[in-house]
Amino acid sequence: MKTLVINIKQLVQVEDTPCSCKAGKDMARVGIIPDAYLLVEDEKIAGFGKMEDLNRESIYANGDTIKEIDASGRLVLPSYCDSHTHLVYAGSREIEYIDKIRGLSYEEIAKRGGGILNSAERIRHASEEELFQSAYERIQEIAGFGTGAVEIKSGYGLDTESELKMLKVIRRLKAETPLLIKSTFLGAHAVPAEYKGRQTEYVDLIINEMIPTIAGEELADYIDVFCDKGFFTVEDTDRILNAGMKYGMRAKIHANELDYSGGVQVGVKYNAISVDHLEYIGEEEISALLGSETMPTVLPGAAFFLNMPYSPVRKMIEAGLPVALASDYNPGSSPSGNMKFVMSLGCINYKMLPEEVINATTLNSAYAMGVQEEAGSIAVGKLANFYITSPLPGIEYIPYAYTANIVEATFLRGKQY
Repeated sequence: MKTLVINIKQLVQVEDTPCSCKAGKDMARVGIIPDAYLLVEDEKIAGFGKMEDLNRESIYANGDTIKEIDASGRLVLPSYCDSHTHLVYAGSREIEYIDKIRGLSYEEIAKRGGGILNSAERIRHASEEELFQSAYERIQEIAGFGTGAVEIKSGYGLDTESELKMLKVIRRLKAETPLLIKSTFLGAHAVPAEYKGRQTEYVDLIINEMIPTIAGEELADYIDVFCDKGFFTVEDTDRILNAGMKYGMRAKIHANELDYSGGVQVGVKYNAISVDHLEYIGEEEISALLGSETMPTVLPGAAFFLNMPYSPVRKMIEAGLPVALASDYNPGSSPSGNMKFVMSLGCINYKMLPEEVINATTLNSAYAMGVQEEAGSIAVGKLANFYITSPLPGIEYIPYAYTANIVEATFLRGKQY
């Protein structure tokens, strides 16, 4: 089966020779072909170029069934890669939203048993089927917004049985949806109530019971730790990542959301694929990241929703670093998986250019979840994950029109979703 998209006003994020990510000044460069075509064969991109170079005879030569789509006036972009979410959860937390309006901080809500512990209590009482159905609906939602790859974390279980339950839901989502999905074990998201005052014992449980069990069932691609003020220390994180590494789990880190925590440095030490949040970043953190294989990942939705300081993205880019953006879709601090809105926040609050936010939500975020060889750009051989916009003047309009739904059609693995 072939699909031929013709008369594309702008074919965006094209690569003749795919690269792994864009850093520094290169983040302001995006390959665009005006008046273009895109050829899809089965699940993958088979070709692209200018309409004037389209060879219809060769495409139709073998008598294949070909679906033609006229994209006149429309843009085609690679699907978003959302490299940081918590979209398997049970129930919303709008009451805490009111607490935030009344002035309570993230840490204050957590100390009262809210936040992550609130979600953990709900996860423990929810069935695997209930969790799957609610997460499946969220998957449909983000696909409609243009997302084609997503990383999903556990971390709302905080005991072995519940963490396994969450990871099994993620495994089922991998099998039953066309999205490219990566799973992350985040047992070290918070210290559960029953281990209050016994944090070291909980870390021991993660290392001695959770990690071996999860690895034995091959349920997680990555391992994550919330290394930050009031949560897990650098020493805790070091122990957990070292244990995960022995079982083949590469690190991803929640770091420096609440303070200068040392999370970035320990992430780089363990060759983490990404360090995420990064509201507190200074010269030491930038120096540690330069020359590393770790992707700095900023979560604009969380900072927006919690009214937190904004990560110094311009400083990082000017230092030569790459930057990825992700949604942090979760019930407490970022209840949205709309990556187009994340792009807008990147432009408005972090002073990123439209080209920079395109790179940050596609190619760089693909790298941040380890799928850059399959997704993140329009390149021959990559998965045919892309979306067609409604008629638009150009790429600048996408982050500019921050509430408009501009996705007219989403294609995942070559099929319209």
